[in-house]
Amino acid sequence: MKSMLDELQAVLGSSGIIRDDAVRERPADWLGFAKSSALAWIRPANTQEVSAALRICHKYGRPVVPAGGLTGLVRGTDADPATVILSLERMSGIESIDPVGRTAVVLAGTPLETVQTEMAAKGLKFALDLGARGSCTIGGNIATNAGGTEVLRYGMMRDQVLGLEVVLANGEIISSMNQLLKNNTGYDLKQLFIGSEGTLGIVTRAVLRLHPAPESRNTALVAANSFDAVETLFSNLSQKLAGSLSGFEVMWDSYYRLAVADSGAPIAPGHAFYILVESEGSDHDRDAAVFMGALEAVSEVGLVTDAVVANSGSQRDAIWAIRENVAAVAGQLGPLYVFDVSLPIREMPDYLDVVEGGLREAFGGKARLVVFGHIGDGNLHLFVGAEADAHETVQSCVYRPLEKRHGSVSAEHGIGLEKRAWLPLSRNPVEIALMARLKRALDPTNILNPGKILESTDLAASASDSSDLLSEPSANA
Repeated sequence: MKSMLDELQAVLGSSGIIRDDAVRERPADWLGFAKSSALAWIRPANTQEVSAALRICHKYGRPVVPAGGLTGLVRGTDADPATVILSLERMSGIESIDPVGRTAVVLAGTPLETVQTEMAAKGLKFALDLGARGSCTIGGNIATNAGGTEVLRYGMMRDQVLGLEVVLANGEIISSMNQLLKNNTGYDLKQLFIGSEGTLGIVTRAVLRLHPAPESRNTALVAANSFDAVETLFSNLSQKLAGSLSGFEVMWDSYYRLAVADSGAPIAPGHAFYILVESEGSDHDRDAAVFMGALEAVSEVGLVTDAVVANSGSQRDAIWAIRENVAAVAGQLGPLYVFDVSLPIREMPDYLDVVEGGLREAFGGKARLVVFGHIGDGNLHLFVGAEADAHETVQSCVYRPLEKRHGSVSAEHGIGLEKRAWLPLSRNPVEIALMARLKRALDPTNILNPGKILESTDLAASASDSSDLLSEPSANA
């Protein structure tokens, strides 16, 4: 009798499976320090092979963890020796582009940067951008509902997806490759899978929404000395730039000092906040005049204490390099704990005061808090440098103050294993119970990325309910 791995190899071919000692040569995460401990890696070449492979794994009850560029930060691709990792690295490429309808059909293993480059060459824009653009994949972006630096104008990844092809746990292929902007024919099934972190199905192809490439881009780095000024600056620029504001990235001085430590600083450290402002438009001269006029107006009323405007592409890149110098900042903090949260902008100063007070109480003066974020979309990134083996204490300091502020423990990175225990701070019991029942409906044997997002107790509780999603509500509803 053939083993499961032999059956997979028969379907995928020798190049479609990595097994035995070769598995240990594969990285377990984007840093590459840890090596994979999975049973095997399978590398299908097309949707039909994904389907066949999942049918085999489903038959054997073998857990399957989908892996994209491994750039996630929530342990969403952790895999143990009993697990098969499914990589779509061989399913990379752009199948078609419709420049009039502004859509593209893309394979899920395609790197984000490839899509950006190909679209730009045709005068189009794919409106998702993040620092891991060279490594992350479209399938991973969809599975995690990626955010990034242009959410303010264009929305999250789910706003860039019109249609999906997905393979379910039992190998069934769901083809919902809608290319229409308006399509109200029943349930929007693609939304089930966007942000599901591979727990409900494996995305294999996508119809992406495109936009005309901007003809102009104006960028500035400005400084402000209070969060009140930052809030007012955001409101004023949003109004004065009339919908063209595409970036509003705020760096607290704690981040900025570390980010420019080894390079020239266009604005000297010492201000409380540094804001990267960017707008996009269609007329170089007019847009530049509007942009400068908006900056002059906010400077005249004292909202901005210093400013540098990019006059070339290289100057723009240098400003963005400060904001994206995350690795260098992280490297200066020793044992590091990374967080990605969201909350109403007006709540941010008080929230950070509470977090800092909690860290001070827990660690004295030995913990360092570094803050930056997209702000305009309510997203903060927190780096905490603290002693080793203090993960749960630091998490408590960061996450618990979000609950009464109606914040989210994950703005854009997802839940994975890292944030699973804290999910109830942001989602109520009825929501979590419905998630569990959806998981059981689409993956009744729990082979797809098991343990991610939902606790085993959530799934066990859903198993005792009727399969009817409208069964009698529980007492805590």
